Amino acid sequence: MKTQVIFKATLIWLTLCMWISMEVTCGTGNASVSPSTPRVVNVGALFTLNSVIGQSAKPALVAAIDDVNSDPSILSGTKLNLILHDTNCSGFLGTVEALQLMEKDVVAAIGPQSSGIAHVISHVVNELHVPLLSFGATDPSLSALQYPYFLRTTQSDYFQMYAVADLVQFYGWKEVVAIFVDDDYGRNGISVLGDALAKKRAKISYKAAFTPGASRNDINDLLLGVNLMESRVYVVHVNPDSGLSIFAEAKKLGMLSSGYVWIATDWFPSLLDSLESIDAETRDLLQGVLALRHHTADSDLKKRFTTRWETLKDKKSSSFNSYAFYAYDSVWLLAHALNVFFREGGNVSFSYDPKLKDTNGSALQLTALRNFDQGQKLLQILITMNFTGLSGQIQFDLEKNLIHPAFDVLNFGGNGLRSIGYWSNYSLLSVVAPEILFAKPPNTSTSNQHLYSVIWPGETTAKPRGWVFPNNGKPLRIAVPYRISYQEFVSKDKGPKGVRGYCIDVFEAAISLLPYPVPRTYIPYGDGLRNPSYNNIVNDVSQNVSMCSYINNLDLLSI
Repeated sequence: MKTQVIFKATLIWLTLCMWISMEVTCGTGNASVSPSTPRVVNVGALFTLNSVIGQSAKPALVAAIDDVNSDPSILSGTKLNLILHDTNCSGFLGTVEALQLMEKDVVAAIGPQSSGIAHVISHVVNELHVPLLSFGATDPSLSALQYPYFLRTTQSDYFQMYAVADLVQFYGWKEVVAIFVDDDYGRNGISVLGDALAKKRAKISYKAAFTPGASRNDINDLLLGVNLMESRVYVVHVNPDSGLSIFAEAKKLGMLSSGYVWIATDWFPSLLDSLESIDAETRDLLQGVLALRHHTADSDLKKRFTTRWETLKDKKSSSFNSYAFYAYDSVWLLAHALNVFFREGGNVSFSYDPKLKDTNGSALQLTALRNFDQGQKLLQILITMNFTGLSGQIQFDLEKNLIHPAFDVLNFGGNGLRSIGYWSNYSLLSVVAPEILFAKPPNTSTSNQHLYSVIWPGETTAKPRGWVFPNNGKPLRIAVPYRISYQEFVSKDKGPKGVRGYCIDVFEAAISLLPYPVPRTYIPYGDGLRNPSYNNIVNDVSQNVSMCSYINNLDLLSI
């Protein structure tokens, strides 16, 4: 009897041990939990909180962290701890904040929104092997091999600039003026635009750059010079926090009237989507503007998040832009990757880098920075993730860009933005949503490019020509024979034109039929004492040289 009791007790004890062991090794849901799996993992976030993008991103990030931590099907037993730092839209402060964030032993950092700050911070995360998931830095050059730990979770401006080039080609324009902020984001985006236009046999005729934080007077002076140019097609690639000042100054100069074309990149709808309402003065500034916005496919996930926005913590507005979707998806991307990381035996550990040491009494405390030992492994898992988020399919190509880049093509008219079509690198311009076209064979032929009608500046539906004779250009200089015979055909005159006659009347009548002005100057050729040689006139015009005191650099012969 005693032996049976001992046997039963032993059996119960062994069963209990096996049950505990199974719970530890198998866990619940999709993740495995081992004794080395941490209960809390630090996740950094680094961006400008009080900005157009930051005010949409912060509530979305906080909501995503809460959703992950409350979902039993992922990261069972491990919680994400969000550590938020404000870059204050400063490259210097952003670097300081990044170093302070890295002291917290984060396994990944989400942000920044600024491409300039992303360039600097990327060097920090490269050294410490911490993946940097940016939902807002769109500078194409950040995809370079120089930044292996930078992973863009939004669309690159490389694709946006090709979308702009396709718009320019679609409407038949050949030259544009680029107005942009002179930083990494602006310069590198416009550089890609130049390459994209060249492939369409078009070009940027003038680059109008202004410094970040430029005053209204500086912008006004810049636009004064732009308005003297021949092209009337303006591509505006600036930051959303200061972009409207461009249109305010353009309004003062009469540059929002009929004949002008304004194409704004994603900053424009990002700003307008964040506003609870658009006042009448702002609406008046923006009539006729074309714009591109990151395309996010409609889905139940997206609709539920949009409905839920009103209840989110830390929101400052009832409206938000598309960067909220990308910020939310960035957290879930990391959560899914950590799930796989732990399941494959990954371990969160940090070690000191012997290359980082304080010297000469430095107060930088570089020794507080530690390498994430398995950061490379987590990065490789992040790159291979494939799931559906608020913004659509989250999957990366070989260059670490999100697959299926697409943009909404918008036109501001009346009280707000309206869609006139879409652009994707799969089918270019179309009135059919990209996610529908992805299921069909690609067709990028010219005949397959379609957009709905546009209301242009000046409230006209007639497509602007896109150019005028420049106000600062030289007038057309026309040589007129100063004859002593047949003066009824052409002769010198004391009137405003300086010449008169039947030939002049015919030429003026032809000029009046043109749909654009032609500045011109008539220059008598000869001394009026004898008929000039037509051979000499033709030769002087062709050689663009002066043969007498009456002419200089002639452009056209009129007889």
